[in-house]
Amino acid sequence: MSNIRQAPTAVRHLAPGERIEAHRHDDHQIVHAGSGVLAVTTDAGTWFAPGTRALWIPAGTVHAHRAYGTLDLHLVGLPAHDNPLGLTTPTALAVGPLLRELIRACAEEPDDGGPERARLLAVLRDRLRTSPHHPHLLPTPTDPRLAAVCDLVHADPADPRTLARLATATGTGERTLSRLFRTDLGMTFPQWRTQSRLYHALRMLADGEPVTAVAHACGWASASAFVDVFRRAFGTTPGQHGRAASGRSEEVK
Repeated sequence: MSNIRQAPTAVRHLAPGERIEAHRHDDHQIVHAGSGVLAVTTDAGTWFAPGTRALWIPAGTVHAHRAYGTLDLHLVGLPAHDNPLGLTTPTALAVGPLLRELIRACAEEPDDGGPERARLLAVLRDRLRTSPHHPHLLPTPTDPRLAAVCDLVHADPADPRTLARLATATGTGERTLSRLFRTDLGMTFPQWRTQSRLYHALRMLADGEPVTAVAHACGWASASAFVDVFRRAFGTTPGQHGRAASGRSEEVK
């Protein structure tokens, strides 16, 4: 892990699959993907964000970035004493048109410390305070019995097996696994599997895969069912997200 450093306010361009290795900042940071999909990983798990979401990374949090699709990364740093959200853990935030443009303006324009910059940051803080939070976290299991089940789901998101069948496959009792999902990951098995499937879907869409193919590869019985879950999770359709993430303009079938 690299040493602690000041959180940059900047725009960075990452190629598909490119990583920023684990590091931490002495400032808070707001991170938004103008294109592509951003994955931010900590010891607790992986947060993932398409263009309709931004990630709040508190000061001192050890984290790594990974790009899916070509990533235009907008980064805005705030001093450690300036925490408009009052949050001490990474969080995904809804990004409407105004907040998106504020983040971009703060990242793209030089920080000259002048009154115009101060007013821009004041509006940004106000919008951050009113932005809804979203649980786009894929927690990392610490119990080896739970990790064995999660590995099977990650390896094949379309795997239809119930928790009882996965328990048999890994030699652990279903009740034990059900309890571990709640105590170790803070969610039920169906909730965790949905998060895992959405994570895989975002990655595939950023690579330009068609919506129907992504739906079936990630375990949904139909494209319409996938679209419904995706829209409720991210506030946009898979087709709209796929075009924005991969920089394509044509309709995704």
